[in-house]
Amino acid sequence: MPQRTPAAGRSLGVLRHRGFAVYWGARFLTTFAAQFVSVAVGWHVYSLTRDPLDLGLVGLFQFLPFPALIFLTGTVADRFDRRWIMGICIAAQILCVGALLALVLAGDERTWPIFALLVLFGTARAFLGPASQSITPNLVPGAELATAIAWTTSSSQVATILGPVAGGLLYGLGGALPFAAAATLMLAAVAMTAMIPAMPRASLPGAVDWAALSAGFRYIWREKVVLGAISLDLFAVLLGGAIALLPAYASDILAVGPTGLGLLRAAPGIGALAMALWLTRWPIGDHAGIVMFAGVAGFGLFTAVFGLSVWPWLSILALFLVGALDMISVYVRETLIQLWTPDQLRGRVNAVNMVFIGASNELGAFRAGVSAALIGVVPAVVAGGVGTMVVAALWARWFPRLRRIRRVDRVESSA
Repeated sequence: MPQRTPAAGRSLGVLRHRGFAVYWGARFLTTFAAQFVSVAVGWHVYSLTRDPLDLGLVGLFQFLPFPALIFLTGTVADRFDRRWIMGICIAAQILCVGALLALVLAGDERTWPIFALLVLFGTARAFLGPASQSITPNLVPGAELATAIAWTTSSSQVATILGPVAGGLLYGLGGALPFAAAATLMLAAVAMTAMIPAMPRASLPGAVDWAALSAGFRYIWREKVVLGAISLDLFAVLLGGAIALLPAYASDILAVGPTGLGLLRAAPGIGALAMALWLTRWPIGDHAGIVMFAGVAGFGLFTAVFGLSVWPWLSILALFLVGALDMISVYVRETLIQLWTPDQLRGRVNAVNMVFIGASNELGAFRAGVSAALIGVVPAVVAGGVGTMVVAALWARWFPRLRRIRRVDRVESSA
């Protein structure tokens, strides 16, 4: 057993900061509710059209506002009160969910109004993300920032794992129920957001010109620690993502059927949640950069193990470890980005980070599908895992300052 660190003793103490506690609750409820909406909309649209392409469009229309508005969303987060942005964006999501609820209750069988509302829903999320992610450093002392990020990451994993299950159960009871439940949870989130105390922070000065809009990109390019952390995750997920191919494994390789597919899909999330909870009690105390690179390399290794496995138990275990090791990288990366980025730039940097994360997930699934079509499912997954290990080795060499990062609770690196 590892020795309990002083930070571990503060794992629950971070929730004693009233501002962080209500912020954490608002983020959890909003994320949980968004999962209800995504699942319910997917089921509803497919029940109307029976066209698998429409399922892809459900995700695409929610994602498109993120890259389309990347320069604006971060600038808004750095120019205006982030608490108000959170509240307004969650309220806008409530309006979208209410409109979706009205369409369901009216029995409207058109899909274009649903897709239009999903674009608006995604737009609200695009503005919400940079603002909400940039608040955490203003609510807890720097020494507790890593623990606070572990708590927010844990809540996101819980919402991501349980939200679709709860949303699916509610949809089974009635097509309108998940939308009504989502709106109710978001109303509670708005109330909690209003309780976040005022916080001192630097605001974006001067006129909003191209220099101000592009400052996030320029800062990331200039600050190699942040550039290395973001690009490492981008290429690791782009190459190592195997989730899109799980139906093929469940059907043709492992022969476990729909129930087994559910277990395979759940395993990475459960692994990520377990690691996030571990990190709330035993944060990474030293050599954070090396630990992050080891986590990425392990992510690639166990992706390859999953690719080669023909035993369901080994495949589930490998995916569990994939999720757990990926969470180490997420934990270190998110903490470094928040800590190393000046407050007046944090919104714009987080906007870029969110687009890169979304792009890596979407393009990673596309890469996996194309590779599987060209060279086969198993070679595609194994090659992706090996490629991720190569990326970890190259980035460790190309970004030595990132590799030498010792602690995630302050800006420092060893010589």
